[in-house]
Amino acid sequence: MVVKAYGAYAADKPLEEIDIERRRPGPGDVRIQIAYCGVCHSDLHTVRSEWSGTLYPCVPGHEIVGSVTAVGGAVGKFKVGDVVGVGCMVDSCQDCPACSDGLEQYCENGFIGTYNAPTADSPGHTLGGYSRQIVVDEKFVLRISHPVEQLAAVAPLLCAGITTYSPLRHWKVGPGTKVGIVGIGGLGHMGVKLAHAMGAHTVAFTTSESKREDARALGADEVIVSRSAEEMNAHANSFDFILNTVAASHDLDAYTTLLKRDGTMALVGVPEHPHPSPNVAPLIFKRRAIAGSLIGGIAETQEMLDFCAERGIVSDIEMIRIQQIDEAYERMLKSDVKYRFVIDNASLEG
Repeated sequence: MVVKAYGAYAADKPLEEIDIERRRPGPGDVRIQIAYCGVCHSDLHTVRSEWSGTLYPCVPGHEIVGSVTAVGGAVGKFKVGDVVGVGCMVDSCQDCPACSDGLEQYCENGFIGTYNAPTADSPGHTLGGYSRQIVVDEKFVLRISHPVEQLAAVAPLLCAGITTYSPLRHWKVGPGTKVGIVGIGGLGHMGVKLAHAMGAHTVAFTTSESKREDARALGADEVIVSRSAEEMNAHANSFDFILNTVAASHDLDAYTTLLKRDGTMALVGVPEHPHPSPNVAPLIFKRRAIAGSLIGGIAETQEMLDFCAERGIVSDIEMIRIQQIDEAYERMLKSDVKYRFVIDNASLEG
């Protein structure tokens, strides 16, 4: 079926309205009318071909919230009218050790991304949530239980939420732990909210004095301006865990020296240029670690959504019409948003 969408035909072209094909729901499929789609920095990187391998036409969007309009005959978990979400993945091999462990994001045969990944559907690659409808295997559809007035602000949880929740859970953040969140942006603001909700003593790092009060409002117990050597030195050897959300190349040593013995810093931002090589001595002499983390599996993403619904946690958003997407991209590049843009997909109707 033909569906209205917004996408680009080339890296140097603005996004525009296009018609795309969606498959008819198969036995295990769920068709979703998309109400809201969050705007992720990955969308911009992909559509502008700043990462290699962009396939055109490119329809981005992997923070999808909507309602079920049809289900296949074998679908057991969802029915028409259910409020659901779709995140960064729409399929995986379902057979490798990672998939068997519920870690589809680490699928050893490569998960199928919600956009720009190979598929049998026209045009040969997946097309994302900047569209009116999407058809997804029920295994990759998530149930949303937030109240209806929060649904737009739920959309970024499907990427920013799980990207920060997964490492916090994996490294056992909770009461009695001291946790640092580096960067107060689309990812970092969710990291602060989640670490605080998990009961950790939460410390936000920002380069800007002007963000100090914003970070406290998000739930930070303390705020450190990372450009202040005095503030940084006062916290040496004190963190159990640091979640580094910054996607720009920077000096990691400034943060590893703040970790306790056996502390870990997890990176979730992918910089355009590599970070300077870290000094090995601070790692060796305190058995510290630098690690990475990628989104989360489907079961963990559902756990995150339920956790957030129980506690009233959503992203801080600015709603836009789809026709404002290029302007939103330019503002994202200037960090001119608190803290995520979300598209009202009804604007695709005109």
